[in-house]
Amino acid sequence: MGGSFTKSLGAFALFAAAYVALVFLAPDEYYQLMLTLVLVWAIMGISWNTLSGYSGLISFGHASFFGLGAYTVVLLQVYYGLTPWLGIPLAGFVGALAGVVIGLPTFRLRGHYFALAMLAYPLALLYIFEWLGFQEVAIPMERENPAAYLQFSDMRAYALIALALLACAFVAVRLIESSRFGMSLLAIKQNELAAEGAGIHTRKWKFYAIAASGAIAGVIGGFYAVILLVVTPPTVFGMLTSAQALIVTLFGGIGTVWGPIIGASILIPLAETLHAELGNVLPGIQGVVFGVAIVGVILIAPEGLFWKVRDLLYRRRGADAGPAYTVSDVPLIGERRHDLSGRTMLEVKGISKAFGGVQAVDDVSFTVPEGSIIGIIGPNGAGKTTLFNLLNGFQKPDKGEVLFEGENIVGLRPSAVCQRGIGRTFQVARPFTRLSVLNNVLVGAYVASADDDTALKHAREAIALVGLEGHEDRIAGGLTNIEQRLLELARALAGQPRLLFLDEILAGLGSSEVNAMIAVILRVSEAGKTILIIEHTMHAMLKLADQFVVLDHGSRVAVGKPSEVVRDPTVIEAYLGKKWANRA
Repeated sequence: MGGSFTKSLGAFALFAAAYVALVFLAPDEYYQLMLTLVLVWAIMGISWNTLSGYSGLISFGHASFFGLGAYTVVLLQVYYGLTPWLGIPLAGFVGALAGVVIGLPTFRLRGHYFALAMLAYPLALLYIFEWLGFQEVAIPMERENPAAYLQFSDMRAYALIALALLACAFVAVRLIESSRFGMSLLAIKQNELAAEGAGIHTRKWKFYAIAASGAIAGVIGGFYAVILLVVTPPTVFGMLTSAQALIVTLFGGIGTVWGPIIGASILIPLAETLHAELGNVLPGIQGVVFGVAIVGVILIAPEGLFWKVRDLLYRRRGADAGPAYTVSDVPLIGERRHDLSGRTMLEVKGISKAFGGVQAVDDVSFTVPEGSIIGIIGPNGAGKTTLFNLLNGFQKPDKGEVLFEGENIVGLRPSAVCQRGIGRTFQVARPFTRLSVLNNVLVGAYVASADDDTALKHAREAIALVGLEGHEDRIAGGLTNIEQRLLELARALAGQPRLLFLDEILAGLGSSEVNAMIAVILRVSEAGKTILIIEHTMHAMLKLADQFVVLDHGSRVAVGKPSEVVRDPTVIEAYLGKKWANRA
């Protein structure tokens, strides 16, 4: 974090120095105001980015926080004589509080439903403030001590204050980006299911994000009111307010603090200049600029200019290249069996789940002894993955108990199940594609690490255990199938689980890769992990499993040692087939 953070601060210092020079070179108040508005909308974009860019929850309603901040500052000065120097921090508090209040009902929604719900809030507030009689509220001019009320005759003072606010927002969000807060948000954005499975309490981090986002928007909304000296509901709660925050960020780059700065620096001067030159002939030219910008960037650089340029530079430098992973990297370990008479780690009692009229899992019971590898086998549609989802909290059973080390974990969130000591991989690999290998695994390590140094230690140990040393800086989206499988296993291991659920971890692998993965799984087992694995590759399962649990149509049809189960006529008929019977 240190090197990257220092470089970011250095780059921002250069930007700030150039901007100060530009402010003092601006020929008149019009251009000074324009430069101030660039910073205002850059900060507003950073606010939007803090929620939507990092977590992936697209908001069309950030005007709510902006407008509440603006009215907080204006009304406190009009009715109580409070200086904006104090009103603006209070506006940040109001914005944060509004974020939490709005998040309570809205975080139950997903996708476009969330976006549309967010759109409703500023529209409602617009009409509420008009109904309350605040159609137009002007800030009173203070002649005796104007500076105490943020009133300056020199417009450049506002630009410098805006630059200071941008610096605060920049540092705060860069710290968030580099922390477990930011890592958790990026994980949620890229794969919320995997994030929850890695122990991230997704709802909690979303609340933190919307509170931080609301605070930033509230502060800059309050400052915007001071610049304009008058506030009306359409100017602060209107559609264009939310749209500009969204568009400058999408144009510059989502999920990075530089995106809104880039977007605002290009679009705001362009829109304001065209409005000044052509506004009388072409009313609404600003909206046209933003519309063309958003269509263009979606077609050319869907994640924004920052990421487009960065990806081009990385390709040119070969930054994603790393040592090729080969199956010989992981030595094979001989087949062995565990003693199944040890302490019971997991006990499943009569677990059942129906979807409509289909009984996906029907009264399934079995135990998992500590230190063992238990294989779940059965035909497609037998209920194996549904069983996993019931065991680690992604779905709630209709009846039954799941006892992990004596505690009934039914009803717990997947993140809480992970915190208890159960890790999981998924049927389809779910890497956080924009993060590096190390950061992917680091996300999994946070659940069992009180501090970042411990998390980093656990992450590196997990990477070494699965054989991905030397690949730490590669971007996960560029990995091969087996590398992504190993990455997901490392992420689960970094959380220091005592029990691992492996859901078809061999799917899509070639024969040599299967052997390599078997070796890794055996190595993980030798490291003291208890494993519950779903797999269709029978020769692999015979090498791995100490015991089979066989499912068919949601019911348990057999349980026992592999050598016994593969000769069971019921299992042969339901799953293995006549060819296997002839071999047996």
